Amino acid sequence: MTQQDTIYDSPTDWVRKHIHSYIETDGRSGHEWKGAPTLLLVTRGRKSGKLRRTALIYGDDGDRYVIVASHGGNAKHPTWYLNLIAHPDVEVQINGEKFSAMAQVASAEEKARLWPMMTAIWPAYDDYQARTQRNIPVIVLTRKSE
Repeated sequence: MTQQDTIYDSPTDWVRKHIHSYIETDGRSGHEWKGAPTLLLVTRGRKSGKLRRTALIYGDDGDRYVIVASHGGNAKHPTWYLNLIAHPDVEVQINGEKFSAMAQVASAEEKARLWPMMTAIWPAYDDYQARTQRNIPVIVLTRKSE
């Protein structure tokens, strides 16, 4: 990802407002959302090649970060997830810190360990999984060495 690329924020109005508040305040407004910590994730569009940014709830797993591709229990995966499968090099912002990371879908064994951690942060993930046939993926973000 280059500094010259335009980043397109989520088309969902409330998410876009959340992102703008997060960026303008280095996360002082927006890092915590409804009691859960959030980060900003930038992926490259698998079809368009454009940079796309969204806000997501996250958890810490040692020196890695964990996100869930729940899409609110929708039958289809969220677009950001499909993008990072095609292009696992992503950009992350947590509060005022921005860094490059590699995204990887957690294995079944790893998901079994991480899912309870994430549902402790956002219990609705269990409800989302119950309402879809889709196996909701858990993604691990590993910071790249600079």
